[in-house]
Amino acid sequence: MPASSATTPTRAETGAAADAAPSKALIERGALVMDEERHTCTWKGQRVTLTVTEFLILQALALRPGVVKSRNALMDAAYDDQVYVDDRTIDSHIKRLRKKFKAVDDEFEMIETLYGVGYRFKEQ
Repeated sequence: MPASSATTPTRAETGAAADAAPSKALIERGALVMDEERHTCTWKGQRVTLTVTEFLILQALALRPGVVKSRNALMDAAYDDQVYVDDRTIDSHIKRLRKKFKAVDDEFEMIETLYGVGYRFKEQ
């Protein structure tokens, strides 16, 4: 005997409930919110549009605030093993990340450079 529709949720209802559930893949660091599942990033509530590579670099930095990441570590986080990029490419990505965040907040200073070592996301 089939279950009544009053007790069994429809596919549309369960899909809507799943979409409404909060993302388990949120990274929140002060004013920064990154959603891995939706591939979105906001700073102080304003959306910052990032490329896939920029998102992966920022994610690697934001996951461990205060921890220095070398250019090689950031390349590993952002690129497949079969892709060769010069370590200065990471510098270019960092420069573009800063520019995008400064367009939203002129006082953005959360990505620090440690000359000769790498980069880190500031602890708050």
